[in-house]
Amino acid sequence: MAEEDFYKILGVEKNASAQDIKKAYRKLALKYHPDHNPGDKSAEEKFKKVSEAYEVLSNDEKRAKYDQFGHAAFTQGGGFSSNMGGGFGGFQDPFDIFREVFGGGGGGGAAFYDFFGGGGGREPDEPERGSDIRAEIELTLEEAAKGATRTIRYNRMTVCPTCSGTGSKDGKGGRKVCPRCKGSGQIRMAQGPIRFSQPCPECGGTGTVIEHPCDKCGGTGRVKERTEVKIDIPAGVYTGARLRKTGAGNAGYNGGEYGDLYVSIFVAPNEKFERDGNDLYTDIKIKFTLAALGGQVDIDTLTGKAVLKIPAGTQPNSALRMKGLGMPSLRGGDRGDLYVRVYVEVPTKLTDEQRRKLEDFAIACGDDKKNPPKQQSEPFYKKFF
Repeated sequence: MAEEDFYKILGVEKNASAQDIKKAYRKLALKYHPDHNPGDKSAEEKFKKVSEAYEVLSNDEKRAKYDQFGHAAFTQGGGFSSNMGGGFGGFQDPFDIFREVFGGGGGGGAAFYDFFGGGGGREPDEPERGSDIRAEIELTLEEAAKGATRTIRYNRMTVCPTCSGTGSKDGKGGRKVCPRCKGSGQIRMAQGPIRFSQPCPECGGTGTVIEHPCDKCGGTGRVKERTEVKIDIPAGVYTGARLRKTGAGNAGYNGGEYGDLYVSIFVAPNEKFERDGNDLYTDIKIKFTLAALGGQVDIDTLTGKAVLKIPAGTQPNSALRMKGLGMPSLRGGDRGDLYVRVYVEVPTKLTDEQRRKLEDFAIACGDDKKNPPKQQSEPFYKKFF
């Protein structure tokens, strides 16, 4: 299924300015946010799509890549990479994007707040779990069949080592009333005759900020870190399979647990084999004499050479089954099978001897080319016209 165009998702033109893109995102993100649509899976999916579209189109480098290559820029061949720090190998958590755009986190280190209830949001010292990180890994079919180990290097947010995650310079997390909202957690704004309030971007809606912010993390309690993890990929994985590394995501706030790392698998196409579930398909060409008389040939498989028996009288486009030579099952059980599609080659050049023998064979089969059937005589009425 074709991917939906990022510009269409946000409802903007391809020449839209950065301001227009951000404005469109803010409108749609508020409309489809899960907190505003509890239990609505469709709205949640739209929220994710809107976030991915904004992440790409709000970044000049990513937008240029997307304009040139489309969605292929973020899959194989166009920036597909398991290196999350420097490429386009994964999308940022949509809730992190929402916080950044709407001002969450501020000096108080609050990770999220209640946009839709009108209150002051979460408690300032309430622990919150860190967001998950997504990555993608490309494998060959052979690697998918045998299993593999890959090292993924990426950036993530980790607990600040200077303040131990408190956000405070003295490590105690002392707080004071937010100077911007005066402790209400809300700021009032007006656009013409319309007046509305929203969570304070300075304190994240908590009403308080760190009194003496940590110099290293600026009061958030988190810092960016370059890290790497080893991922053991089981035999039998397929495109779209997802692996989870617990605790390898972003650090939480106020002592909240780390998020997870989710790794999506992409198995690259193979020149020799097509995959259908756990079964594999491959093609071979054989001489018509082998197809008629039968015999055997050597076949390439994922595990090496194997002998395929050709039954006498094999017809063109037949599929011969080699049991257990397909892909291993990801969930255990029997391996798939290898199906060999047979194509019969017809010689284009014959020696005189080969031609004579083939003509003799044709005569023996009742196909006498030297004595073709006589043409019927002309109808008698032709004589009169």
